[in-house]
Amino acid sequence: MFVLEYKVKPKPYQVEAIDEAIRTTQFVRNKVLRYWMDNRGVGKTELFRYNTRLRKEFKFVEELNSHACQTAVERTLRAITRFYENCKSQVKGKKGYPKFKRNTRSLEYKVSGWKLSEDRKHIVFTDKKGIGHLRLIGSRDLNYYHPEQIKRVRILRRADGYYVQFCVKLDPRLTVSKPLTPSQKAVGIDVGLKYFLADSQGNIEPIPQFYEVAAAAGTCVLRNGDRKSERQLNRLNRQKSKKFRKRQPQSQNYRKARQRYARKHLRVSRQREEFAKRVALRLIQSNDLVAYVGEACTKCIDLNVAGLVKNRHLAKSISDAGWTLFRRWLEYFADKYGKIAIAVPPHNTSQNCSSCGEKVQKTLSTRTHVCPHCGLVADRDTNAAINILKLGLSRVGRTRIHASGETPSWLVGEILSANGDS
Repeated sequence: MFVLEYKVKPKPYQVEAIDEAIRTTQFVRNKVLRYWMDNRGVGKTELFRYNTRLRKEFKFVEELNSHACQTAVERTLRAITRFYENCKSQVKGKKGYPKFKRNTRSLEYKVSGWKLSEDRKHIVFTDKKGIGHLRLIGSRDLNYYHPEQIKRVRILRRADGYYVQFCVKLDPRLTVSKPLTPSQKAVGIDVGLKYFLADSQGNIEPIPQFYEVAAAAGTCVLRNGDRKSERQLNRLNRQKSKKFRKRQPQSQNYRKARQRYARKHLRVSRQREEFAKRVALRLIQSNDLVAYVGEACTKCIDLNVAGLVKNRHLAKSISDAGWTLFRRWLEYFADKYGKIAIAVPPHNTSQNCSSCGEKVQKTLSTRTHVCPHCGLVADRDTNAAINILKLGLSRVGRTRIHASGETPSWLVGEILSANGDS
């Protein structure tokens, strides 16, 4: 799926209609979930039939498009399925038992309940909720896509307003106007907290730290703006807390303070995502193969970010780094441009010597790799990146890991044969 997002500026009565539609989908989801809890063992068919009963019983549910109600049921089914899969695979810790939603922020239609204008710059929602006509604000032109390709339309409520998303059935590789020229290069990358990443060629990417500065894993060079977002968020959070009244209806000033606090969080998250997107795109454009520590098989390879954030000394810094977000964009751009992004196991990549292969035990505070066997002296992260590259190349030689799944492993070896030791 290819997602196109547009900003919309609804009028006050449209805002009320959108919020009412979102509350209706939340109501349907919670009622279906309660039905599943009270009648354990019911399947997909029974849940959709119960949704039909809700539409007959409640008038405000019937006013919402039937496909929008079905998507609410599908969300419940996904939560139930994920819970059973976690139980079956014996995931450690909590298994994710489905919970009731309190603050739903999105509403999803299928192929009905909405209609595009002739110039495809406006959308009209045709159900009985009264959302009506909205102008789409964005740079992407919907005229390039057939209406049959649009499979879902989603309305999102964020801290800075409302958005409409179109889920288009389209291969991202078809959106590339000019294929990238093969660079005949391969690189391994290691993410960290001292640097955002270090590659096998000795290059480093400074960690931006949009939220805070991490000093636990090494000394960082302070830059303009460091800790600025954290100070602003703390100040906005204090202002919000001062206006909160326990067991009383909240004032309009409290709602405004909460809105300012949420907008700042949204800004920080967007900065983090744009940085991850830019770095991932640059790596894919300049290399034919990128090896990284990630998740290619849930049983054998896992960076385990969820486990790492349990460290109370490093949790904030790890969350701010955005490793999972970066990995997701790296895999997307590799698939889009026909490059190879391969995940390798993280075990001992920082401890083993990249020259002789011997294990050199070191703590997290030791930032320089010094091998007593062969005498190699290198940065800890650069040494790990070289090990990651070697593991990635060894896995490519015996597996079919490619963005499109079509390139045979022997062809990959031929493309990368000019890379010295690789």
